Amino acid sequence: MKTEEKFFQEGKSIQAYMDEMSTLKEESFTVYEKFRLPADGLVEKLQHQSLHFLTITEDWCGDAMMINPVIRKLAEAADIDVRVALRDADTSLIDRHLTNGGRAIPMILILSEQGELLGKWGPRAPEVQQIVDELRAALPPKEDPTFADKQKEVIATLKERYVADVTLWTYVYESFKATLLNVLEKR
Repeated sequence: MKTEEKFFQEGKSIQAYMDEMSTLKEESFTVYEKFRLPADGLVEKLQHQSLHFLTITEDWCGDAMMINPVIRKLAEAADIDVRVALRDADTSLIDRHLTNGGRAIPMILILSEQGELLGKWGPRAPEVQQIVDELRAALPPKEDPTFADKQKEVIATLKERYVADVTLWTYVYESFKATLLNVLEKR
């Protein structure tokens, strides 16, 4: 079985991945360019930890479009290497990190310098999940002839918010930060 570290070693850098995106690239770079890290001491804490991150993702994913740039910004500031594994290229990795039985992405794996899995985060911050759940709850049943159109509207609404709503980026950062601090506490 291929280890998380092997996927990391074979993965492309987050920078190369974002540069090569074929879908949601402009939106992802908008988040990347506009997101500002808070001056909360996290970068300084991480700089001495010898961590690396493996992001399981795909460029068609709206959540990944918002989340990957936030993680990239933090990682660059803390000099942490982030690599990408494409979920659909080899599902054996995501199948070890399911969310409620599903292959939800992005999933950020936090690895030691030796490749040991220390923690994971994803696919959404709890506050963002609540927004998604509320929008989904308003959808008609799947059998309803308007379902597909209404679902497209929900996706469009989320995409707009993901690109423009700084609060959502902050939720992602704070949730990921909590996971990182928990990992550091256990080391």
